[in-house]
Amino acid sequence: MSARGSAALEPQTVALVRIAAATATGDEAVLRERMIAARALQVPAVWVEELLLQSFLNVGYPLALVAFGVWRAVEGGPPHETGERVSHADWQRWLERGEEACAGVYGRTYHKLLLNLRALHPAIETLVVVDAYGKILARPGLDAKRRELCTLAAIAMLNAPNQLHAHLRGALNTGWTREEVDAALAIVEQDLSTERALKIWELWADVRGRNL
Repeated sequence: MSARGSAALEPQTVALVRIAAATATGDEAVLRERMIAARALQVPAVWVEELLLQSFLNVGYPLALVAFGVWRAVEGGPPHETGERVSHADWQRWLERGEEACAGVYGRTYHKLLLNLRALHPAIETLVVVDAYGKILARPGLDAKRRELCTLAAIAMLNAPNQLHAHLRGALNTGWTREEVDAALAIVEQDLSTERALKIWELWADVRGRNL
């Protein structure tokens, strides 16, 4: 399954997906191995760094900092800036592009998402739309499609089925085909127990068969 699946994705994207899955484990040896493989495939350094920045959202600060530490040792150079500044003067721009990016991932369920976030706590809507999507996920340096596939890979490693369901849909909404999502999950499956992998494939079978 995994050998056939990987062929549906080009090698640089496969390398990113493998790093994204590893960020959820905190395993420095695995991270180092996959980052070295990405460099061998000439994955742009800025792609890796943008993936690691979004991992603060997907797997949390402790694991994201571990991954960044490994990357700095592997890459050996200074950070690759995209020219994007983190400044509160840009709040309105973050809001606008965050709304666009978030709607692109969630599609027709975007407004339902906002209602659900407000129901949890009024501040969460702004944290998701402005801070997550506006500040991080809409940054230049890595395209929206690859960002979403890497988000999917990281979340597949966690016990978060509702979020995984949303990002399986999000991968399709951002332009990946069902076969390409098959390929990404086949890559992640190698890092999961048989039981966890089966649950993910069952969830994906439900999403895969729907008309989005």
